[in-house]
Amino acid sequence: MNLTPEQIAAAQKANLETLSGLTNQALQSIEKLVELNMHIAKQSLSDSMSSAKKALEVKDIQQLLAHQAAAVQPMAEKIMAYSRHLYELAHETQASFTESAEKEFQAGQKKINALVEDWTKNAPAGSDAAVQAMKQAIASANNVFETSQKAVKHAVEVAQSNLSKATNSATAASKTSKKK
Repeated sequence: MNLTPEQIAAAQKANLETLSGLTNQALQSIEKLVELNMHIAKQSLSDSMSSAKKALEVKDIQQLLAHQAAAVQPMAEKIMAYSRHLYELAHETQASFTESAEKEFQAGQKKINALVEDWTKNAPAGSDAAVQAMKQAIASANNVFETSQKAVKHAVEVAQSNLSKATNSATAASKTSKKK
């Protein structure tokens, strides 16, 4: 079975389109990360200036300790929020790349099935066992891929659930300590 120049060109074009799509997804994620970091940098600068001004107004050690204690709580909350945003961005990027990989796998699977069907039509007489073995191998590979894909999705869901629980616990603890 020989590939024609048109088939090779079509495959190269499809690969280029896939690469372009993945590159755009990566650049969008990087852009979101830069925007998040710029927002955090601006907010941190503003908070630092405000804190410095308040520190200059301190008259005694009690006020200084109260000022420092009041500054720690919001900082911890901001760190948790930043971590949550980073996780969400990473999860969104991973989901986007997974979706692209699934589409590419399905397209490749269709091509392989078409090649096997074409090969089956042109197979010499008496090669039925080889054809069946090839079809079973392809079906087994597909089952392994689907099983591993489900396991990865489950692991991501569990990790996301655990992160949400940890974040909620930390936020609740933060609010409880703030009230005291």
